[in-house]
Amino acid sequence: MRRVARLVLHLALAVFWPAAAPNVFAQGVVRGGPLPQLFPSTNWWNTDISAAPVDAESPGYIAFIGNDPLHPDFGGDAAPPPSTDIYGMVYMSVPGTQTLEQVTFVEYGNQSDPGAPGRPAGYPIPVEARTQPKWIEGGAPGGGSSGDRHMLIVDRDDLLLFELYHTRWNPTLSRWEAGSGAAWSLLANARRPEGWTSADAAGLAILPGLVRYEEAFGLNPIAHAFRFTVRATDGHVFPASHTAGSTTGAPPLGARLRLNASVDISGFSDPIRKIFQAMKTYGLILADNGSDMYIQGGYDTRWDNDILNPAFATLHATDFELIQLGWQAPDTDLIFRDGFDGV
Repeated sequence: MRRVARLVLHLALAVFWPAAAPNVFAQGVVRGGPLPQLFPSTNWWNTDISAAPVDAESPGYIAFIGNDPLHPDFGGDAAPPPSTDIYGMVYMSVPGTQTLEQVTFVEYGNQSDPGAPGRPAGYPIPVEARTQPKWIEGGAPGGGSSGDRHMLIVDRDDLLLFELYHTRWNPTLSRWEAGSGAAWSLLANARRPEGWTSADAAGLAILPGLVRYEEAFGLNPIAHAFRFTVRATDGHVFPASHTAGSTTGAPPLGARLRLNASVDISGFSDPIRKIFQAMKTYGLILADNGSDMYIQGGYDTRWDNDILNPAFATLHATDFELIQLGWQAPDTDLIFRDGFDGV
């Protein structure tokens, strides 16, 4: 039955990812690179919001954020070797045979998944991440001790997503530790239990909201929203499930901004224009507290921040509008999880 299930998933993956599928099936662990479709087209990350209604309080929320320019919170190496510091989030894909590592959760254990839904406990963490740099956000071998240290892993055979926060290899105890963790099936629209966090403050998946190099420089339009931060938040709304602030006047986690249709993006290079068009069609989802209007993306040494930074700086919060809080597309097909249901 296991082999039959794998075959069905391989066929599904070939539909999502026809050009890359034959090569990827033959590979082991891959940092960066192509990915299968991340969640169904009806998922909140992949929903066209170009016709969604504007929230009545949109001007007030935009005024709270202020007129700061957008900033691309991603890129390549922060400095030459021996520095291991990097910009952006590392993501990787692994085969379904990847060994599952047990993770000890030291902050939000009661809101974390021991493993993927319906599967044995454990996260498919490559052994190289224990001692080699640039496997975890921030770049430090084993995760280090500072920063958010997200680790994002796709099991490309079983179409599962695993995400960890405050990830750290503890050599003294010979174990992986994390502040929190969450796992999803990429074939379903499963929302975290109400009140639960994930590897992200809002309780959302992180990877589907990143600006990725392969998409910006690929042949097709970018067809999903992006993750962003502001300095403070107040509560949460759908699709978020978790609150991480109560600042009066601030937008809630899960709020969505949309770049105004009237903003002229025709003069930008094709990759930048594709990123900005996605902001018009799919928008930005508020996922965490941080710097105002920072847009998160993947670590890739091919990014050129001398191009990204000035392009993003031409846009400001006042170029956006906030759509109706909690808005859902009519065809959203939700699964509400009651917690971990592994075996």
